[in-house]
Amino acid sequence: MESLEIAQQVARVIEDKLGRDIVIKDLSALTIVCDYFVITSAPTRVQTRDISRAIEDKLNQLGLGNKRVQGYREGSWILMDYGVVVVHIFLQSERDFYDLEGLWRNAPRVETSAGDTAPVS
Repeated sequence: MESLEIAQQVARVIEDKLGRDIVIKDLSALTIVCDYFVITSAPTRVQTRDISRAIEDKLNQLGLGNKRVQGYREGSWILMDYGVVVVHIFLQSERDFYDLEGLWRNAPRVETSAGDTAPVS
C-alpha cells in the first residue's frame, strides 16, 4: 500500500469518527521523516482516544502495525507514527497552540476522502 493510500485511509477513519478539520500534508519533498502528516482535532479527550483506537484497528486490519503511539494517556495530542505517515490527533486548543499546518505551510495540502482540496500554501 502506498503512503498516500495509507494517509487517505486514515482520513476516512477520522471522518467516520467525526474528527474535525482533517488535513493531509504532503511532506515528501520537504523531509525524510515521513511522506505525509494527517492532522485532525476533536472536542474531547475521549474522542481523541476513540479516533486513535479506530485508526489503529483499521491499519492493523490492513497489516500495518504502528511503530509508536505517544500521548494516548493524556489524550490532548496523540501522535501515531506509521513510518511513512504520521497522524496527529489534537484537542482544538492544542492544535491551535502548536499550529503544525503553519509550521509546515510549504507542504502541499492533499485531497481527503471527502474531496476537499486546498492549494499549496
